[in-house]
Amino acid sequence: MRNTAALLAGLLLMLVWPAPGWSASPERDAQKRNAEAEHAQLHQKLSELKQDIIKTESATQLAQDELAESESAISNANRRLHDLEQEQKDTEQKLEELTQKQEKLTQQVRQQQKNFSTLLRQQYQTGSTDRIKLLLSGDNPNRINRELQYLGYLSQSQNQLITDLRTNLDAVEQNKLATLQTKTDLDDISKEQSQERANLVTEQAKRSRLLHNLSSKLSEQRKQAGQLQKNESRLASLVERLNQLIESQRKADALRQQKARADKLIQEENARRQAMANKTRTKDIPAVSVTTTARIIKPAPVPVPVQVTETPEPDTDTGQFAQLRGRLRLPVKGELTAKFGSQRGEGTTWKGIFIRAGEGTAIKAIAPGKVIFSEWLRGFGNLIILDHGNQYMSIYGNNQAVLKQAGDQVKAGDQIASAGNSGGNEQSGLYFELRHQGRAFDPLSWISIK
Repeated sequence: MRNTAALLAGLLLMLVWPAPGWSASPERDAQKRNAEAEHAQLHQKLSELKQDIIKTESATQLAQDELAESESAISNANRRLHDLEQEQKDTEQKLEELTQKQEKLTQQVRQQQKNFSTLLRQQYQTGSTDRIKLLLSGDNPNRINRELQYLGYLSQSQNQLITDLRTNLDAVEQNKLATLQTKTDLDDISKEQSQERANLVTEQAKRSRLLHNLSSKLSEQRKQAGQLQKNESRLASLVERLNQLIESQRKADALRQQKARADKLIQEENARRQAMANKTRTKDIPAVSVTTTARIIKPAPVPVPVQVTETPEPDTDTGQFAQLRGRLRLPVKGELTAKFGSQRGEGTTWKGIFIRAGEGTAIKAIAPGKVIFSEWLRGFGNLIILDHGNQYMSIYGNNQAVLKQAGDQVKAGDQIASAGNSGGNEQSGLYFELRHQGRAFDPLSWISIK
């Protein structure tokens, strides 16, 4: 009884003290590094595409280009803060779940300890009967059998109680370690947030000074004839090249899937033929003497013809955009100051709409899609483009910050950016376009304004 109590006391200590040598897990850092590496590759490809477009233009340096580095830095700082806030919410939820689990496990352990103590007390009160003594006692065999069965049940119950108690004590310990790690992650997130806020303040001050110094130059260049046409041409060229990349990737993915299906069919057919050949040999080939060497020729694999088409089937997950016509919502609430097709400067018209909105106002995705561009672009500032499938795209420009990166999947209503006046724009708000097969069309004809 004393030994058992000592054992229980030792096990209870595990509830109080963490395991020695505990240290923070590198999982969070590894996950962040992997995600950053994937986004960096896409960023590099898109940057090269953007630079290739700019090379075709005049080498004249525009005033808005001097804002590019600062506005991109502001966007990146805002995006990282947005990501950290989401990570903080997820981590706090995980901590709450771990705390609830800890309370539940602790209650289970207490109940198991109580049950175990009750069992030991009953065993002590009834006396501990040795099995060997019971067998040699010469008592009634029926009584001996009942006593042995009782002892067996008692032993099984005791072993099960000990096993369950140890299992839950291990779970409590693991839960404690996970809780400590989660609290450490929250501390790390808080430190990163403080650093990013400091970076953001620095970049905002830098941009403010630049705007003050470049105000007259920006105003003059906005009035230059042909500048708007160059901006429109630049965006059209970007959309065309993005469409080419999407189509190329789509065909490559379809061919890989078809090749995988063909390989699987070939393997299944070869396995079927091999099984039939083995069955035939077992049934028809006569027995041979031990001194005879049987030579078995395996049938050669027969390739299965697979028809490969040049254009794969449309992606059904992203092919529903056209059905949303008339049911889309504006990406931001604000004042509509420019409509599609209305006069814009000298000799050009608006290819989208402009919605005036306060700096920092949330910009939301109008439909599910994939981010295919998330960079600073001359004339449009911090620009984000979503691919909705079947060559439908939505374009969001002049943002203060883009909060998603190329390759990210988004749902309708997800915040993807915040309104601003990047790219040398005079007003704070959102420039918004819809395009199909590279051609812009009136967004208001697809949007329900209620």
